[in-house]
Amino acid sequence: MLVEINEINIDNRLISQAVQILNDGGILIFPTDTVYAMGCDLYNKKALNQLASMKGERLSKVNFSILCHDLKHLSDYVKPIDRSTFKLLKQNTPGPFTFILNANNEVPKLFDTKKKEIGIRIPANKIISAVIESLGRPIATTSLHNEEDTLLDYFTDPYQIYERFENNNNIGMIIDGGMGRLEASTVVDCTQDEFTIVRQGLGQIDL
Repeated sequence: MLVEINEINIDNRLISQAVQILNDGGILIFPTDTVYAMGCDLYNKKALNQLASMKGERLSKVNFSILCHDLKHLSDYVKPIDRSTFKLLKQNTPGPFTFILNANNEVPKLFDTKKKEIGIRIPANKIISAVIESLGRPIATTSLHNEEDTLLDYFTDPYQIYERFENNNNIGMIIDGGMGRLEASTVVDCTQDEFTIVRQGLGQIDL
């Protein structure tokens, strides 16, 4: 199902439909402030396994990030952070960044893994932000790669995404939020005393 949602004038009925799909264990494809992504309810193990399968991996091997609405529930997933780390996050969220933080004991339970780190993302896209806020909990997510195009790393056109995934029964909804970008988020490692950029993407940051 392909639905068009205008970020400037969001139709809350469509947001509610998206949330219902997540509650039912479905997977969404959606815009962010960088590339298009796909994700599911962080607390639905069946959906997490399906999302991992779509990446060709077992859940324990996939590096999903967690999409949050804000920083309020950060402590639910990461170990206590110091003042400088919190300041960095506060100044650059929402925005095109993924921050790698030290995971607490909740993360291994969610992903059936021994992971000690987790990527946290708070995108500046009102559509997916509204979905997460309405859901009331984060979304596990991964970028939507276009393996069939040697020139493009990511899908940018929602209609091409629809043509690629319309017959995939795991996808409950594809949200057309306009053309996506080709640049992914900038990944910043905050697990050590000194912050480092792991991947330079769309976000510009002064460390």
